[in-house]
Amino acid sequence: FAHMRAKPPKGILLYGPPGTGKTLLAKAVATESEANFISVKGPEFLSKWVGESEKAVRETFRKARQAAPCIVFLDEMDAIAPTRGSSSDSHVTERVISQLLTELDGLEELRDVTVIAATNRPDIIDPALLRPGRFDRLIYIPPPDKEARKEIFKIHTRNKPLADDVDIDELAEKTEGYTGADIAAVCNEAVMTAIREHINKGNGKIKKEDFKKIKVEKRHFEKALKKVKPLPKEELEKHLKVAEEFERNY
Repeated sequence: FAHMRAKPPKGILLYGPPGTGKTLLAKAVATESEANFISVKGPEFLSKWVGESEKAVRETFRKARQAAPCIVFLDEMDAIAPTRGSSSDSHVTERVISQLLTELDGLEELRDVTVIAATNRPDIIDPALLRPGRFDRLIYIPPPDKEARKEIFKIHTRNKPLADDVDIDELAEKTEGYTGADIAAVCNEAVMTAIREHINKGNGKIKKEDFKKIKVEKRHFEKALKKVKPLPKEELEKHLKVAEEFERNY
């Protein structure tokens, strides 16, 4: 960028349904780029005391400048930056938005600091933040397709004692509409079911040497799938509709 006299993007907005891995993606970017990582949930900025919210924003960016190269990750961006005038806490959020704009546009340049924000509701983000030079890279994170679900299952079942009847391809096929977070919950629930079953067989007593006998079987995953439900189809369609409308406008 320096050689080409170009400026890298200051802000990136990740949007999509809940649980699709927006936070994980931001962390992965920080790890791969060997940058420091500061993560803040949007509501953490909000304070009932006058001036405290803006101070929290200023302090976050001050730390980021000191720790450069640094990625600042703002989760639940819609909580702190809804369209001005639309929120019941509009005075607080308006001041937070103004402070964010000051940090992004300010005289003190954000050198080697990139801001990544995540939201499930891009349609209610204040348009001023989406202007060029602010959050001008907008990336939709969709629910995983079958191949992605298969890879997610592989990650979450790695180092787990799976029985021979567990078929990752079949699980990926059965989990249409599940997000990465849902799949992680399914794998965890299947393991918990296998452990509970083993404990119940031993009337609540279990020896250390018995641990090796515990296997996570296909039926444990089937029970887990009944317990862990994906986002309702209507909800996913609503998020997709919002994303399409947002892409048309920006």
